[in-house]
Amino acid sequence: MAIPEIRRASGFGLISSAGMKLSIVVPVYNEAATLGRLLDRVLQVDYGCDAEILLVNDGSTDGTAIEADRWASLDSRIRAIHHEHNRGKGAAVRTGLQQASGDVVIVQDADLEYDPGEIPRVIHPILIGVADVVFGSRFSSGGPHRVLYFWHSVGNHFLTLLSNIFTNLNLTDMEVCYKAFRREVIQSVALREDRFGFEPEITAKIAQGGWRIYEVPISYYGRTYEEGKKIAWRDGVRAVWCILKYNVFMRASRQRRPASK
Repeated sequence: MAIPEIRRASGFGLISSAGMKLSIVVPVYNEAATLGRLLDRVLQVDYGCDAEILLVNDGSTDGTAIEADRWASLDSRIRAIHHEHNRGKGAAVRTGLQQASGDVVIVQDADLEYDPGEIPRVIHPILIGVADVVFGSRFSSGGPHRVLYFWHSVGNHFLTLLSNIFTNLNLTDMEVCYKAFRREVIQSVALREDRFGFEPEITAKIAQGGWRIYEVPISYYGRTYEEGKKIAWRDGVRAVWCILKYNVFMRASRQRRPASK
């Protein structure tokens, strides 16, 4: 299953002030089959401002590196960044965030589960100055949502609930890919997780920073494992550990440190 043909932004992309720039960070691992279609759609969207696309190839072995370089040579808005070895989605996202130069930064997966045509809607609260961080939500009332795995849905809701208990936020989708940030916000956060633990880590640290957080409903065109889905049950276990680690253990450790003289 893939997103339908691209939709132009319905007004949301027209409000940003002149000179604004958007950075779209695309972590990629063995997505040669979908990368071209994803980039074609990303490049069609009217964001209402300049945009750069940062492709972070995370040690792919299927021709993704060649495809990323080819697209970067075709369009000056695209930059291809390569990890020599596979380090995990969190590491790829971290690399892209560090090199982003836009005023607003958003993460976009390369697997066609998320529609780039909805990016203007996600970044809208930041562009009008009411938000520092925006989460998309696959579980709020929004667009189409592919019906897939029951236990994945249970797991997502459980992880969001557990995260909310410790962050005191009322998010509906902590694990969502679409997270947008003001660049100075995300680049001020020290990130450590290399795999899918990035999601609970960034949520905990953003909550602790007291930033203004909004949530926007989005569509979701999920894929099956036969279609290339990569997340596994071990990543769910790791997410639980990361929720506890960054909300409880590391926070307690910082509070126990003696004040410097």
